[in-house]
Amino acid sequence: MSKKTKVGILKETKTPPDKRTAISPKQGVELSEKFSNVELFIQSSDIRAYKDEEYTALGLQVTEDVSHCDILIGVKEVHIPELIANKTYLFFSHTAKEQEYNRPLLQEMLKKKIKMLDHEYFTDEKGMRLVAFGNWAGLVGAYNGLIALGKRTGSFNLKRAIDCHDIKEVMSELKKIKVPAVKFLITGGGRVAHGAMEVLEAAGIKQISPDDFLNKNYDYTVYTKLDPDFYVKRKDGSEFDLHHFFDNPEMYESTFKPYTKVADVYVACHFWDENSPVFISKDDMKEDDFKISVIADVSCDIAGPIPSTIRPSEIADPFYGYDAENEKEADAFDKNNITVMAVDNLPGEVPRDASVDFGKGLIEKIFPALFGEDTTGIIERASITEN
Repeated sequence: MSKKTKVGILKETKTPPDKRTAISPKQGVELSEKFSNVELFIQSSDIRAYKDEEYTALGLQVTEDVSHCDILIGVKEVHIPELIANKTYLFFSHTAKEQEYNRPLLQEMLKKKIKMLDHEYFTDEKGMRLVAFGNWAGLVGAYNGLIALGKRTGSFNLKRAIDCHDIKEVMSELKKIKVPAVKFLITGGGRVAHGAMEVLEAAGIKQISPDDFLNKNYDYTVYTKLDPDFYVKRKDGSEFDLHHFFDNPEMYESTFKPYTKVADVYVACHFWDENSPVFISKDDMKEDDFKISVIADVSCDIAGPIPSTIRPSEIADPFYGYDAENEKEADAFDKNNITVMAVDNLPGEVPRDASVDFGKGLIEKIFPALFGEDTTGIIERASITEN
């Protein structure tokens, strides 16, 4: 009988705590049935959205110590002292771009001869990501934008997503409110933006075209979504081409400013390259007709395309204010300031649903290559460190 690969599902050790998991209880059973060469162990956790008892009730093994496992799978960065030498790890490491803040993590993984597979770099042969939490980030980001609008205007109250049992309860909360007649603006065209659209539509907010958004007034709440061709143009006057923009962002300039004069709430869901033009300048925000009062920055590029995003916020305290005139942080809901939401781990607010969605991607798209034959190079492309 061939030896089984021992796989451990890690408890999350990053601060602030993250309640997500790579594999839900039902998916643990599915994994064990699908991959007979795997023996699964769940590391005990008192913060995980799924309790230890939910795993043991389905016959899964829960243990404190996973040092006997060959492969260890988590979500966020593993706390450096918890790293075990000579293991294979899967998690979001935020090290592949040589991020300075995670240099010690990268150095420790190299020192301990860890094979690091980064979820962010699991891609198909065309470079498309195979597993991600993007949809959930957009969904919670837009929901938090609505919370901020309600607080700022005093027109409604929404229960925090983190305080809801699951996404079903989040969506039911949206049926209870009446949003005032304002304009919501979304930038981006991927999973993140579509998650934001899902929430706005659940709140009864109608989508309109970018042109109508700029030129028409409404007595009800509306939103529009801008793909890149609506917020940048080529400096040389040539026709817009998406792939050219991705490859040559420095050749483009922003056309975003007119939207700042008509939008009330901005939900930023785009991907931004540091060579791309900024969306908003500090001077733009100081202009008398700058209208945006709430910015839910799901993309959360610090000191990047949106000047008010001066730091990430936390799930426990998601909002802060930006005093545009003095270019500094201020009271979140003072009417003279812009209300900013810049939580950088938004899917952590809906951990049960986000975990199930993520685990589905792992089981269907990654584990066949990890526990079988990697015929298309999925594992190789995601390998950040080895030996």
